[in-house]
Formats: sequence, structure tokens, C-alpha cells
Amino acid sequence: MITSVSEILAELASRFRPDSRITVLTGAGVSAASGVPTFRGPGGLYKNRRVEQIGTPEAFGRDPQFVWEWYNWRREVIATKQPNRAHEVLARWSQRYPRFTLITQNVDGLHERAGTQNVLRFHGSIWEVLCWERCKQSPPRWRDETAPFTEIPPRCPYCGGIVRPGVVWFGEGIDPEVMKRSMDALDCDIFLTIGTSAVVYPAAGLIHEAKTRGAFTVEINIETTPAAASLDLPLEGPAEEVLDHIERFIL
Repeated sequence: MITSVSEILAELASRFRPDSRITVLTGAGVSAASGVPTFRGPGGLYKNRRVEQIGTPEAFGRDPQFVWEWYNWRREVIATKQPNRAHEVLARWSQRYPRFTLITQNVDGLHERAGTQNVLRFHGSIWEVLCWERCKQSPPRWRDETAPFTEIPPRCPYCGGIVRPGVVWFGEGIDPEVMKRSMDALDCDIFLTIGTSAVVYPAAGLIHEAKTRGAFTVEINIETTPAAASLDLPLEGPAEEVLDHIERFIL
């Protein structure tokens, strides 16, 4: 019978084999140690508005300057941050295990900066933009790491109109190709949900679907979420600390 934390981590680490199919879902808690604000909960206001009131197509249509002020500020904040130990461990796993997939709800790009391979950006990227008018001259989206922008809202270099952030706003659907690849990744041996509240759908549904398909499901979060009771192994603590412990047992 497993009774100690060390035994629990050792048992989990034993499941990480060279041919294991490993899928990880990450949320804001993974970037917390890097100093990236979650923009949610107490104090999660910007000029007296919540993110749910700012990050919508309707809000952008009404006042693109205000919405871009918010995203321009976020880009400036994120540009100063560095990947933390959680990002580093996940990057190593992606390089060590050929059948590794990372699905992230984060738009900050820190997984990629850490060197993580096979990343699916469930909610897009704050470092991408697209033409608000979807002009024919422009690609569907493109990378732009300007921070800060000198003109708010920034302009489309192809038609002169305005661009919007390349993120998935409230009320918008997940990119069909990203959704398909995410669903395919649920056919795995180990599924870890890390630093996410497990209440925002459709991302939260991935956890339960992975378990239904037979994956060993693990939650790593600073506090227990509503999903924990139905998973195989809930681990409570900061993502950077718990992942570091698991990595030490794997090695």
C-alpha cells in the first residue's frame, strides 16, 4: 500500500517509460511562478472591468482601443517574464518522450520559449495577430512580438485596417484543427492537468475524456479542483515544485 509522498511520486514516475503516450494540459498556474498575472479572481480587474468583459468580439467591436490597451499592457508584462521550473520540466519531457503532447490554455508563449515541442495552443497566442476585417491580402494570422505598440489599435500592414489579438475570446470556438489534435492526444497512457481550475470548458472536458479512454489521470494544482475526486492521482502544490519532484524520481 502506497502511504508516503515519496512512494506516490515513485509510483507515478514508474509510468514514464520511453514509449509512454503522455499528454499534458496546462493553465495559468504553470506561469504563476514566472510572475505572469492570472487576471482572474480578487484584484483581477483592469480599469474596473473583468477579463470576461474585455476579451470578447463584442467588446472589441465597440471599443478596439480599450481592448488593445489591455492586451498591449499584457504583452509588455509577459515580455519581461522567463520560463520557470515547471516549463523547464515539461520541455524536457517533450524532448525525452517521442509521444508527448502539450495542450496549453496559456497564451503567454513561455512553453515555447522553454523549448517545449508539440505544443497545441488551445486558446491561441498573445504574440499572434490577425486582420479584424480578414482582408484577402493577409495570412490567417501572423506573429508580431512588438511590445509595446506605438499605435493603439495597431494596424494591419496589408490593408491598413486594425488587427486583433490572435487569442480565443469568450464566446468564440476553439480552432477546429487544434481541437481535433487535442482530442487525438487523449488516447494516451498518462494525462496530467496542471495549474488549471478544471472548470472552464471545453478544456475541462479533456480531463474526463482522457480518463474515459483509459489514461492514468493526474492533477497538479495549488489547491484541489472539482475534478480531483474523479481522477486517479490529485497532487496539491505549486506546479514548479511538484513537477521538479516528479522529474527527480524519473531520473
